[in-house]
Amino acid sequence: MSRPVIRNSLLVALLALSGCGQSADSLRFATPASPIDRDIVTDLAVLFEAQSAIQFELSDTAMSGQEAVDAILAGDVDLALVSNALPYSDGVATVIPLFPTVLHIGYVGDRAFTDISELLTGARIFAGDEGSASRLIFQRSVDRFKIPDDSFTFVTRPGPDNEIDVFVVFAPIAPDRLENLQREIDIRLFSIGDSDAVGRGSSIDATTLLNPYLKPFIIPVGTYGDATPEPILTVAVDKMLVARRDLPESAVYTLISELLRLRPALAAQRPGLFNELSGDFDASGSTFVLHPGAQAYLERSEPTIYERYSGIAEVAVTVLIALISATFAGMRLYRMKRKNRIDRYYSEVIDIRHQAERSADGAEKLELRERLKALQDQAFSELVNEKLAANESFRIFITLSNDVLRQLGAASYATRNSDD
Repeated sequence: MSRPVIRNSLLVALLALSGCGQSADSLRFATPASPIDRDIVTDLAVLFEAQSAIQFELSDTAMSGQEAVDAILAGDVDLALVSNALPYSDGVATVIPLFPTVLHIGYVGDRAFTDISELLTGARIFAGDEGSASRLIFQRSVDRFKIPDDSFTFVTRPGPDNEIDVFVVFAPIAPDRLENLQREIDIRLFSIGDSDAVGRGSSIDATTLLNPYLKPFIIPVGTYGDATPEPILTVAVDKMLVARRDLPESAVYTLISELLRLRPALAAQRPGLFNELSGDFDASGSTFVLHPGAQAYLERSEPTIYERYSGIAEVAVTVLIALISATFAGMRLYRMKRKNRIDRYYSEVIDIRHQAERSADGAEKLELRERLKALQDQAFSELVNEKLAANESFRIFITLSNDVLRQLGAASYATRNSDD
């Protein structure tokens, strides 16, 4: 069994044992103050109640993003849905990005504005509640473009007595919500730049560079009917599911698994919202540290040390086998060359013996004896130089050549050397 499988099984087993006085299957979820986010979290809780062992207990009090973070730090809740634009807090950890929220800058009327300074000057602006992601991003944009705070007015609660000229809202793409408003007033969305300028060193690139949690986003033509007669360049920020950092690793791991398992049901409830929900999410731009359970989920498919280096090991083993094979082949070739040399000596000795049997001339026999002695001397010289092996084949050669020498009436090689 591979290590990822063992790790996953262990985490599931630990889930049954984890939790200090609270069931691991029941997680306290901060109820968002934003109506859109509250509806999404409520739908999520209903879906999990019907189709998962994990249950969400929504808080009685609705909380803004920063209030939800404070509640996590106080231990009042386990989970919260917050904007990635919130400041870093120690003790809060990212579980998974759920969906992007898009900056909608809208204005009433059909007047064309050349830049954001012209749009905001003298305007009555709704930018969400104080401390909300919409208000934070709007304030940073105002500071960046050096627009004086006294050049516009905030409207906290739009209504008949509090009319607005401009609204700035971070929200998921939801055409149906704007359609109701469009029936009563003429609305246009403001583009913060040319949609073709992304990635070309434009102001939108500077904005995302200096604010890593932001990413360029283009609202296509017609997404909001007449409000988007052309592509709208804006920015988006992820809505993050965050948790207590001390929430058990196994609980977070299982929560991510369940979210991804139920993704088709989530997408059916809210088409287009959860398109980016993935088990291979990128947490590099997260404001908060990654929860160990989320880290374990991201690494679930990473190869083990054996798997990571198995390719190198296979090549090394292949090379080693090739070297061993080449060594044995070389040894066989070397032995064969030695055998071929001794075979030549056999052939010459036999040839001398045949000539001796056919000859009766003393001078010729003397020549054959000298020739045979020279052959023995050459064989021993090659033996010393390791061109011949001192094995049974060599001993047969010496025995055979000594027999021929005796046949020719001469002393053997051993006798000749002892006389010397």
